[in-house]
Amino acid sequence: MLLFLVFLLIYVSIIIGNGLIIYIITTDLTLDTPMYFFLKSLAFLEIFYTSVTLPKILVNFVAQNKSISFVGCAAQIYFILFLGGTECFLLAAMAYDRYVAICNPLHYKLIMRKELCLGLVTGSMTVNMPVHTGQIYLLFTLPFCGSREIDNFFCDIPPILELACADTFISEVYMVAASALILILPFFLILASYVKIISAILKMPSVEGRKKAFATCSSHLIVVSLFYGSATIVYVSPRSKETLIMSKLISLFYTILIPMFNPIIYSLRNREVKK
Repeated sequence: MLLFLVFLLIYVSIIIGNGLIIYIITTDLTLDTPMYFFLKSLAFLEIFYTSVTLPKILVNFVAQNKSISFVGCAAQIYFILFLGGTECFLLAAMAYDRYVAICNPLHYKLIMRKELCLGLVTGSMTVNMPVHTGQIYLLFTLPFCGSREIDNFFCDIPPILELACADTFISEVYMVAASALILILPFFLILASYVKIISAILKMPSVEGRKKAFATCSSHLIVVSLFYGSATIVYVSPRSKETLIMSKLISLFYTILIPMFNPIIYSLRNREVKK
C-alpha cells in the first residue's frame, strides 16, 4: 500500500506537471515559438509514455492477480519502445532548433517554420513504427516453454528474452541494431549540434549573451544526459545477471522518474516559463 501511494503520487505529479507545461504553452501567445512547440510535444509524449506502464504497476501493488496477457505484454513493450524512440528523435529536433537559434539567428524564423517543426515531430514517430514492429514480431515468435514470471516491474525486452527457451541471438542482434538507429544516431546528431553551439557561444563577445545562450541549452542537455544514459545501459550494454538487476532499476528511472523531472527541469531553469 505504501508503494502504491508513492507511485500514485509520482503518476499524478507527472500528469499535473506535464499538463501545466502544455496548458501554459497553449494559452500564452508569447510562447508560440518552435522551442516551446517541441517542449509541448515532449510533455504530451511523457504523459502517454508513463501511462503505458504506471497504471498497470499501480494495479499490481493492490491486486492479488499480478498477471498480464501475452498480447498485453507485447503491446506494452511496443508502446514503450515506440514512445521512447520518438522521444530520442524529438530531443534531436530540439537540439537542432537550439543550433539554428544560436548559430544562425538571422534565418531562424525562415528555417524553423511551423511546417518543418510539425514534420520533425511526425517524422520522429514515423521512423519508429516499422523498426519496433519487427522487433516485437521477432521477440514474441520465440517459444516460452518454462517459467513465465517476468523479473521486472513491467514488460521489457531484456527480461522477456531471459524467459525464451530457444536461441535468442537474432532478437539480441536486432535489439542492438535498433538501439543503434533509435538511440545512437539521434545522440550523435545532438552531439554534433552542441559542438557547433558551444563553439558559437564561446565566440560571443558579450558575457551576458554567453550566459543566456548556455542557460537556454542547459535544460535540454540535462534531460538528454538523463534519458540517453539510462536507456543506453538497458538496451545496449552486454547482458549478465548483474546488468539485468541494474537494468531493472534503471528502467524505472527512465520510464517514470525522468518524465516527472522534465517539467521541473524546464520550468525552474526557464525564465519565460516561470513568468
